Amino acid sequence: MNQTIETLLNHRSIRKFKDEKLTDEQLNTIIEAAQQASTSSYMMAYSIIGVTDEEKKSQLAEISGQDYVKNNGHLLVFCADLYRHTLYATPSEYEQMLSNLENSEHFLVSAIDAALASQNAAIAAEAMGLGICYIGSLRNQLDKVDEILHLPKHVLPLFGMVIGVPDHEPDLKPRLPKQAVYFENSYNRDHKEELAAFDKEIASYYEARQTNNRSDSWTDQMRRRFSKPMRMDVTGIVKRKGFNKQ
Repeated sequence: MNQTIETLLNHRSIRKFKDEKLTDEQLNTIIEAAQQASTSSYMMAYSIIGVTDEEKKSQLAEISGQDYVKNNGHLLVFCADLYRHTLYATPSEYEQMLSNLENSEHFLVSAIDAALASQNAAIAAEAMGLGICYIGSLRNQLDKVDEILHLPKHVLPLFGMVIGVPDHEPDLKPRLPKQAVYFENSYNRDHKEELAAFDKEIASYYEARQTNNRSDSWTDQMRRRFSKPMRMDVTGIVKRKGFNKQ
């Protein structure tokens, strides 16, 4: 099997790292790989904040509720960024740009650009034998993250990524079957059988895995998740930062 494909298919989230910082060479390679990701209309509408200040890492770890946000080889925060696109605009030009800066289209563009860059970074890190874990829990207090990182208007923190030398080897977590995510020509509304089969697979995984074993299924998890209001403040914060307002 091609080594790149093998790396992709072997992905697992790493939450425990050895006490080793990334080298400058490793970090530069990861950022360069991120920058080569596809981008809409050459906008490159994202920024990456490397957090090395231990106090800031502690604050972000407290927000996320995860100690590995502090204890890792390097912490990155990926941001949607339309700020730099305004830097050369005159006041009148900025006013003309606002309808695009604030619409849903360019919010999606900047979020997608950031996601594409982050996945390139993840693949580069894993190709070098490092482990990664995405940190969506920074959105637990998005306004506080914004404050800690001193982000201007039109820059929004989306998620973090911890990177480092793995200090454990978790089991490979099953994914939904292909028939539940890939459809040809039109959406297949009826794939409950595939989900039922996956429920059995993931239940067996949870019961047998090395740590945090439990009795659960994917569809039960999703019903619980979407039944409880979660991060309902994010919409207002996104709009206050100048995104998705119209």
